[in-house]
Amino acid sequence: MEGNRNEYNKVLANTNDEEVLLNLVRRRYADSIAVLEVNSVSTSLEWKKSIGLAAKFFDGDLSDNNLGLSGDGSYSEKPTITYLPLNGSDYVKNVLSPISLDTILLLTRSGWAADRVIRLTVNKINGVNNASEASGPTPSMAPKYQEFRLVSDQIKVLQKMDSFTLGYQLEGDSRRLGFLVKPSQRNTPEVMAFLDAINVKTLNNIIPITSDYSGDGGGNTIEINVRSLAGIQFFLSHGVMVPKEDIDKGRVQITKTSTGEVFDWNNVLSDLFVVHSSKDKPESSGVSVQYRGHWFYIKDNDMQSKYTLMLLNQISALQSGTVEKAGPVLTLPVSQ
Repeated sequence: MEGNRNEYNKVLANTNDEEVLLNLVRRRYADSIAVLEVNSVSTSLEWKKSIGLAAKFFDGDLSDNNLGLSGDGSYSEKPTITYLPLNGSDYVKNVLSPISLDTILLLTRSGWAADRVIRLTVNKINGVNNASEASGPTPSMAPKYQEFRLVSDQIKVLQKMDSFTLGYQLEGDSRRLGFLVKPSQRNTPEVMAFLDAINVKTLNNIIPITSDYSGDGGGNTIEINVRSLAGIQFFLSHGVMVPKEDIDKGRVQITKTSTGEVFDWNNVLSDLFVVHSSKDKPESSGVSVQYRGHWFYIKDNDMQSKYTLMLLNQISALQSGTVEKAGPVLTLPVSQ
């Protein structure tokens, strides 16, 4: 039974990743998505026993006679899985609502690299654009992202230097998220370059962070325009490498540069999230799904994409919250 539990665990984890990947591919094709939550897994055991008796008797000596007893037993397991569709108003509101700053803080404090978290969850910081145009259906014109890539690289360096921390400022009965620069590193070239890149002019060590976005923060505040879960999904969907056949047939929106050339989304996502495609089932993949006659997959050795998928799963769980359950739509016994 222990082995069976482990098998269920692996299957549920794999199918969850497959569903997430499938929905990202659907968003790239401008198709509707669906989310099915496994509401319950139950199982029943059926035991079968049998006993046989065989005897042979002969005239004469008793030693010539024999008596045989045999037995046999087996069991079968019949699992039943109940699915719950997540499509109620509360769930939709959670998916469309911006990620909270509390969630961003939680993720960075739980071990995730700050640069990966902000690249997924942030549209803009003080006017610096993180391909915000990609937080919805595929844009026709190339997004702005170069300055933000520099900012995220700077944050990565500062985190390695242990130059800052994120925390709350207490102001009476209220609290406010703040970016604390360690005093010993306030005037280092790396910190000064980062603050200049996000248009922060104050000399204070604690810089308030707010999601009330007006544009540039006025030089004293870090204003963050935060993505919703749907925005994150749309953003990552541009990492899907669409088959040439589907591009030629106009099945996806093509993004172009200001000079009319096709924009390469790898410029934005190549080191964060890439989904490959092929006609045949991939031999080595971390997760793969079949859709529209092609296989879409993340390479098993692409650790950056696998980490990003893991982070997306955690954000999805945090945003889903407590959803009112209208009852299971489908209860299926697993085929034997």
